[in-house]
Amino acid sequence: MIKFWKEEGGKKTVDPELFDRHAEDLAKKVYEGQARTRGKANKPTQLRKFFDEVVRIDGQIRARTTGPEQDQEFLEQLPYLKMLNAKAAYAEARELITREFRELLSESLKQVKTRQDFRMLVSFFEAFMGFYKFHDKSGQRGQEA
Repeated sequence: MIKFWKEEGGKKTVDPELFDRHAEDLAKKVYEGQARTRGKANKPTQLRKFFDEVVRIDGQIRARTTGPEQDQEFLEQLPYLKMLNAKAAYAEARELITREFRELLSESLKQVKTRQDFRMLVSFFEAFMGFYKFHDKSGQRGQEA
């Protein structure tokens, strides 16, 4: 399970391993799901669609000029962000993604309650996609586990 934040002494900080070790471990786990399906599921282009949707929502929020306006825009966009769970369920049913990726997305979205949480999701997803592409080894899908 992924956790964006660490709490020590009543203080909430970003887990120092979130964008490094955790992102790579989860990318490798999701890639292994691709290998199990012999390259049918978890293609980088399919996962990129989810990342692009997160980035699109982030852009809409950041387009607001002030903090209070951005906070309001975040609240307006939150239902659409959470709708990614439904889109992931549909993609899994069509065998375009594996359970591992759907669960990773779901666990990440559960943690998004504030704009700051959302920024962690955006950054984590960016790190995850970088490591995923590394493990994909330039399109050698399903040829190694």
